[in-house]
Amino acid sequence: MEAPTTLSLPWKTRIFLSLFNTVTYAATRPDGTVNRRLLNFFDFRIPPESKPINGVKTYDVVVDSTRNLWFRVFVPTEDAIEDVPLIFYFHGGGFAFLAPNVKHYDVVCRRMARKVAAVVVSVDYRLAPEYRYPVQHDDCFEVMKFVDVEENRLKWLPENVNVSRCFLAGDSAGGNIAHHLAQRACEFNFQLLKVIGVVAIQPFFGGEERTNSEKEHEGNPILSLSRTDWYWNVFMPAGEGYNRDHPIINVSGPKAMDISKMDFPATMVFVGGFDLLQDWQKRYYEWLKKSGKEAYMVEYPNMCHGFYAFPELPESEQLMSDVKDFVHMVLKKTPN
Repeated sequence: MEAPTTLSLPWKTRIFLSLFNTVTYAATRPDGTVNRRLLNFFDFRIPPESKPINGVKTYDVVVDSTRNLWFRVFVPTEDAIEDVPLIFYFHGGGFAFLAPNVKHYDVVCRRMARKVAAVVVSVDYRLAPEYRYPVQHDDCFEVMKFVDVEENRLKWLPENVNVSRCFLAGDSAGGNIAHHLAQRACEFNFQLLKVIGVVAIQPFFGGEERTNSEKEHEGNPILSLSRTDWYWNVFMPAGEGYNRDHPIINVSGPKAMDISKMDFPATMVFVGGFDLLQDWQKRYYEWLKKSGKEAYMVEYPNMCHGFYAFPELPESEQLMSDVKDFVHMVLKKTPN
């Protein structure tokens, strides 16, 4: 079957994507700062709900109020399972936008918790450009360390959660975070927490080179080259001579970390056929394989960047099924 040549999306999805682009561009000032007050008018925030909605209840946990570090917990309530895996979820938004309580991410994590039958911890990390690298990755790793402390775990997570069967998941910028935190976890001595899988949904990687997919899909929704350049510019520390081949951006590039001797977890990479980042994502998958790691890739040829956030798309539901299959496959192969 030939790959489609034009992107076809329902009008509802197109309207939202157009609105998101318009608002985020309008909120971006010429000096590189972000008008958070303007964004607040369009950020539809969902409060936690102790009564189950679609079989999942939620609550928020504050890790450090001084830096507004918190996470939302999604607990499936319909299936009583003794040994529930834990998924840390890191949201997208180019490291500069969005949060766990934004409507679309509340829905994504609620669907994932229900579909996979896992407890999901969705992390609210500080955003660029107010906070630059490595703050986002550090915040997320701090939440992992917080959950690893027995006192915190017993207080804030259901007692049937098994943190030794843990997955790191994220989309776009969150997929970047998931990969790098998996690397960190390989070199950190947790008390009980163990990462056994990574779910990288259209992860945000890049490099100095302009790839074929970046050139071919420049006009597609959500991302453009000027937008990805802006994200990287406000994410990396100012005035320190970084370029896009830094290993935090180009994970498989000339400065890539050698993970061949690491106990790096099994990884599933999700790619969209109309995503301008797809070449970087495919290189990431190939680099994992060449490094001797267990890696899988699923392609959705009809989809653009961010499609997973729209439950009206059949491919979005298929992605959740693919995540479930991957998680359960890894769990079966991992001893308790």
